[in-house]
Amino acid sequence: MRIRVAQPDDAPAVVALRAMVFPYLVRGVESTRKMIAEPPPEEAWTAFVAEVDHQVVGWVSAEQIGTTSVANVGGINLLHVHPEHRRRGIGTGLLAAATDYLRPLGVRRVRATAQPEALPFASRHGYEPSREVRYSALDLNPAPVLPDPPPGVRLRPIADLDPHLLYAADVASAADEPGDVPVDSKSYQSWQYDVWDNLGLDKTASIAAVVDGEVVAFSLVKRDGDRMWSDYTGTIPAYRGRGLARLAKTAALHQAAANGVRVAYTSNDAANGPMLAVNARLGYRPVASQWTCLADLTVLT
Repeated sequence: MRIRVAQPDDAPAVVALRAMVFPYLVRGVESTRKMIAEPPPEEAWTAFVAEVDHQVVGWVSAEQIGTTSVANVGGINLLHVHPEHRRRGIGTGLLAAATDYLRPLGVRRVRATAQPEALPFASRHGYEPSREVRYSALDLNPAPVLPDPPPGVRLRPIADLDPHLLYAADVASAADEPGDVPVDSKSYQSWQYDVWDNLGLDKTASIAAVVDGEVVAFSLVKRDGDRMWSDYTGTIPAYRGRGLARLAKTAALHQAAANGVRVAYTSNDAANGPMLAVNARLGYRPVASQWTCLADLTVLT
């Protein structure tokens, strides 16, 4: 077994491994390849793979989180190992590689994710569970019925919009999103990379609700074949409580189904009651959960 920095040509093997361990996560080969080849700006991002007999059997990414005003925060994301290669030290080796990468960056507080069965592993390495994240799926055959928008509200594919309008709505709606680290310092450059220029973003199925030329709610669709990920659905604070998030998400699901998507996946913080209620009304069913876990890097050995 060896652990090394991920390379763009690892993308097909990485996606296949992720589909086995996390079948409810959606990211295609080309978007994964781009992420490895051209890491996110402002985040000092990297990734490592574990190999056994030249086969990729493990993955982890690490970053200095650049979308928050909180200083010295990093993330260790989606550490996972092929089921047939677990309990051999591979997960520990990947975690050590990610931790060693973050230390010289001045990161002090680290957020990681763990499946419920991996919480003992996380605890042994100094990570304490913080928040539950719930994953859900929706069969789009048939798609949810699309209601008529209220007066003054237009539904438009984001392909027809100035991306700066969508960015403004994203920033405003995400400022109070439940989580361990506030998303309150996202630059346009970072957003453009993560959202607008993402190779998986379906700009015809991603829908915005527009009032007087302003994006007031939206639902983003990232697609891989006949599967989609509801990347983010939000409403700016002044327009909440009017059902516009559900309207935009319904329209996005409806359009995605018309484009050939057969199943939709999404995730929500367990404390995000409004979006959990929206998803329940749309017919989403729970499929998995994970926990965010926090550790103080200054005390980890």
